[in-house]
Amino acid sequence: MLDLGFVSAILAEKSFDEVIEFAAKNQFKCVEIMCWPVGKAERRYAGVTHINVDELDNNKVSEIQTALAMSHVYVSGLGYYPNPLDPDEKQAEVYVDHIKKVIRAAARLGVGVVNTFVGRDPSKSVEDNLKKFAEVWPGIVKIAEENNIKIGIENCPMLFTRDEWPGGKNLATTPAIWKKMFEIIPSPAFGLNYDPSHLVWMQMDEVKPIYDFKEKLFHIHLKDVKVYPEKLNEVGIMAYPLDYHSPKIPGLGDVDWRGFFSALTSVKYRGPVCIEVEDKAYEGSQKDVEAAILTSRNYIRQFLA
Repeated sequence: MLDLGFVSAILAEKSFDEVIEFAAKNQFKCVEIMCWPVGKAERRYAGVTHINVDELDNNKVSEIQTALAMSHVYVSGLGYYPNPLDPDEKQAEVYVDHIKKVIRAAARLGVGVVNTFVGRDPSKSVEDNLKKFAEVWPGIVKIAEENNIKIGIENCPMLFTRDEWPGGKNLATTPAIWKKMFEIIPSPAFGLNYDPSHLVWMQMDEVKPIYDFKEKLFHIHLKDVKVYPEKLNEVGIMAYPLDYHSPKIPGLGDVDWRGFFSALTSVKYRGPVCIEVEDKAYEGSQKDVEAAILTSRNYIRQFLA
């Protein structure tokens, strides 16, 4: 019914084959594979390249498909999370071009979903960013439609550090904004890669959107979050968000996982649910990182057949 996987970004030091081997060994059905351009990471969990789409020739496609077939693990989606609405037009163009490359790579590999961010100019209003979105994104979605690929937009605000203040670097943060995005681009190829944790730290209901956007759920991230009321009372919601919350592995935060999985099954979602590890408590060593993935797996299994 639901296929448990994980996001490969946390295994940045492993090769593609090693990631798939780890998944198969530990009873995962799928992996979201990171496809950043090869180079220096811009932030934590970015810059990870487990499939280099710039070097994806026929031989490499065959190697990847053979490795997946032998391991009985599939790729739930290709992931690349830049800022396609970056105020630097040249940089934004680089990001958009690479998203298109990832879409075409997904089609060649037989992967049905590409996960990414809409992007945002942090200094401009939602209204101004929606206008830019209406200029930039129809062309990206058209490429997805032509290649029979679905685009899953993650709902992370990308509002954590000073350089992302005040608006964050991803527009797709709330149900109200999603509705406007889907009105501007009413394509069946354009939907959500839904992560409940971000709504929790924004003091929102993380379960209701599953019912409201059931037709737009293309991919699911499983990440938890801990909001610290004593810190929130001290700094308020206008502070940098990391001043009052921390990402956690599933089960160690405030997400209503029972309600979450009840909603997913109620709307008859069928597809990947991928653990995303961004919990600093589990980053001391490679052993800790792997423990985070497996501890998350053990917790989530209670909700899966």
